[in-house]
Amino acid sequence: MNSAELSVFIRAIGVHAPERKLTNAELSLMVETSDDWIKSRSGISERRIAGPGENPSDMGAKAAAKALERAGLKAEDIDLLIVATMTPDVPFPSTACLLQAKLGLRRDIPCFDISAACSGFVYALQVGTDMMRSGAYRHVLVIGAEKLSSVVDWQDRTTCVLFGDGAGAAILEATNVKRVGILGNVLGADGTNAELLHCVAGGSASPASAETLRDGKHFLRMNGKEVFRLAVRVMAESCERVLAKCGVDSDQVAWFIPHQANIRIVEAVANQLNVGMERFPFNLDRYGNTSAASIPLALEEAWRDGKIKHGDLVLLVAFGAGLTWGATLLRWHEPTL
Repeated sequence: MNSAELSVFIRAIGVHAPERKLTNAELSLMVETSDDWIKSRSGISERRIAGPGENPSDMGAKAAAKALERAGLKAEDIDLLIVATMTPDVPFPSTACLLQAKLGLRRDIPCFDISAACSGFVYALQVGTDMMRSGAYRHVLVIGAEKLSSVVDWQDRTTCVLFGDGAGAAILEATNVKRVGILGNVLGADGTNAELLHCVAGGSASPASAETLRDGKHFLRMNGKEVFRLAVRVMAESCERVLAKCGVDSDQVAWFIPHQANIRIVEAVANQLNVGMERFPFNLDRYGNTSAASIPLALEEAWRDGKIKHGDLVLLVAFGAGLTWGATLLRWHEPTL
């Protein structure tokens, strides 16, 4: 069969979140804020915080192990590893290479990172899908893993209240069943707005120094008002574009899984699409914004809770630093049924 005719679906998904929960009440003892202030502006009640020595590769490995177990696969069955992260363990080598070793994957497979911030998982899904359709790979492991607690300024109440840590992993597989799995993707970026959500220091343009540490230039900085405005617009547009590309109406979609950034953003996107919030599962109240991990965390929970069923149309949509955005439409496929 022509490899271009292959359908690519998510065979299994696994997630991991650190044990430690940081509540709004605890945060109010660290910075000038309150439970009501945080909830009213974001919808977040608590977030997970990685422990000392618990890195994105560690969390990603645990999420991947669960996905492999659910898929009934072994580490040696994986032909390609893609990791989406904006908080890699180290600048180099890639977190994917570190994960390859921790998972015991074969040494002859390609492993690489994608840096698209909160859109990273959606970006990685398209890259993995297109590479599978080349016919060169049978099982692709896609992981979103973040340790955002390592890049937030815990004295900046506008950002530290929003973010958390976690990981999610999906195993992609090909099938000759038509019109199942990933039906279409759209991606986009606008680097002219990079300064709206960025980290100034730590790269080659501004290497770490006593001065950059003193001035807090290694922390995430965000223009929340502008990010909100742009996020709503491009997330709604991305949904509309991928639906049009696939010839699907919004009322045919069972579930919209948005990047879990802010409940007010999700509500605004739902309003623009004229879709009820009951079709937007969210768990950001318990996890906060986990960047590239947020969509797999929400997708896995909706599936585990029995919301997502075989044959359902599911739309994933994200927005992140870069600025980047993207959407993926898929028909949930469980080949064991």
